Parts: sequence; C-alpha cells; structure tokens
Amino acid sequence: MLTRPQDMPDSVLADALRTGWGLEPVSMEYLAVGFGSHHWRADIDGGAWFVTVDDLTARRDLAGDPGDVFRRLRAALATARATYEHAATFAVVPVRTVDGDVVRRVGDRYAAAVYPYVDGRRHAFDAALGASDRRCILELIVALHATPQAIRAGALVDDLQIPERDELLHALDRPGSRWDTGPYGEPARLLLTNRAAGVARLLDRHNRLATEARGRRERMVLTHGEPHPGNLIETDSGWRLVDWDTTLIAPPERDLWIVEPGDGSIISAYEAATGRSVLPSVLELYRLSWQLADIALFVAQLRQPHDDTEDVRESWTALRQNLQ
Repeated sequence: MLTRPQDMPDSVLADALRTGWGLEPVSMEYLAVGFGSHHWRADIDGGAWFVTVDDLTARRDLAGDPGDVFRRLRAALATARATYEHAATFAVVPVRTVDGDVVRRVGDRYAAAVYPYVDGRRHAFDAALGASDRRCILELIVALHATPQAIRAGALVDDLQIPERDELLHALDRPGSRWDTGPYGEPARLLLTNRAAGVARLLDRHNRLATEARGRRERMVLTHGEPHPGNLIETDSGWRLVDWDTTLIAPPERDLWIVEPGDGSIISAYEAATGRSVLPSVLELYRLSWQLADIALFVAQLRQPHDDTEDVRESWTALRQNLQ
C-alpha cells in the first residue's frame, strides 16, 4: 500500500518482531510499494528483513470477518512455506515465528509476516518481459504445479467467485442512489452506470465459465495466483517469486493467463512440459476474474467513506481503466 496505517507505529511493529520472531530491529523504514499489504524494511544486526502487515478488516479479496481472513491468509502462507521446504527454493516465503507459525496477529486488526530481504532487479506490474525471461518464469510455474498432494494438503481451493460480487450487483441494481461517500464516490457511480450493461454481460459470461470449470476438479493444481512481473525479482541466482498470500488449489490457467503473451508460446511450452492440456475457456475465465475482481473491489471501496489518499486515487484510476 502507498499510504502508511496511522495506527501502526514503528514501536508496535518492532515489539511484534521482538516477541514473535526474536528479532531486535535497529531501524525500520516504511516502503510505499505494492497494493494490498503494508510493507516495511527492518534492519537487524546481521541483515535486513522484509515485513508485511495485512489489515484484516480491509482484505476484501479474502472476504469474511478478521478471524476468517486470518485463517485464509495463514493457509496460503503455510502452504507456500511447505512448498519452499519441499523443493520450491525460488519462492520467497515467510520465515517461521518462534512458535513455528508463518504469520502472527498484531492486535485485533492486523497480521504480520517476515520475509528474507531479497536484493535484485524488480519489475513493474505491467513490464514487458522477453521470451527467454518468460520461459524462465514458466519453469517456476511448472515446478509449482507439480507440488505433491501431501505438501499442498493444507491449501484452500479456489471457489471461482468474484470478491465483493454482491456489492457490485447491489450498485448495479441501484444506479440512481448517490454515493456521497468521498471525493470519488459520485464519479465512480456515474462511470459504473454508463458501463452497467457491459459489466452485466461480463458477470453473466463469468458465471457460465465458472460453472463449467467447477466440474473439472481433477485438473486443479497448486497455484500462486499472481505471477506477474511485479511479483518477480531477478537475482544473480535466478528468478524469485514473491507475494504468496494468493496461494490456492485451482486450475492451472489461474497462473498461465497472466504470463501468456498472446502468441500461444507459453501455453504450448507448458503443455509440452507437463502433458496437461490448457483450456481456452478457463484462460478466459481467469482474465474475466481479474478484471471483474478489480471492478468489484474498487466499487466496494469507493461506495464506502473515503478520503483523497494516494491509495484511493490509485483505486479510482484502476477502476476507470477496467471500465474502459
């Protein structure tokens, strides 16, 4: 997230690192990166750590009350850790707490996880990668999808639902109800109203594709969910994949659609490497899921009271782009 939470001073987080991981921070720096979690760099005698803090009341992409959100977050990160310990050394996963967990509650609202700080070349979300780089990334995905059942047993299964779908439907059903919720409420309502028919068609198409995909559970593998360039670090020892809080059992297309450049090269290489067929309808499903999830999440955010912060401006920009 770009905006630091006001109720998470360095002293509170430092105490969590001390009691949860046995780490004594020398200095801490808030990093305005990513979109979804808050991030810090914590320098400790002997090295640096990357700390993520999730607001359990704001993680609408996980849905549910804070306790349920924490359970889902823990399942994702624990599976990622188990996968790394099995064979996936390319994964940058949480280090364990003093009691063996991978994430720790910080008060009622937040959850923290600690990662090794990885130096390397980072990329923007929409960076264009060359063919050789994409093939290297495909190798990581192939290895991840081959994770044995015993290792992935604790992972949750993708329900193929759009987060905040009901909130989006509610907004579509009441186009005349003003969103006097903040500076971007009314502009967002007017934009959605102008695009309502197209959004409704996308929702209907997504429903049909999801129903078809749910009938093929035998195809499901362990997936990262967001292996885009923004979650990749290029190091001297190879590519590393970060941000594993979206880990789920799902169709392989959940990872493939976002790395396929459009010429079929990644799909063909994946099929050759795994012997597993890639279904165009499920690729379409996940493209739609990504777009509709963004629309629904940003609509839900802007229908609620909000201020003119950098994060809210980013949400408004992203909503406009998706509705175009």
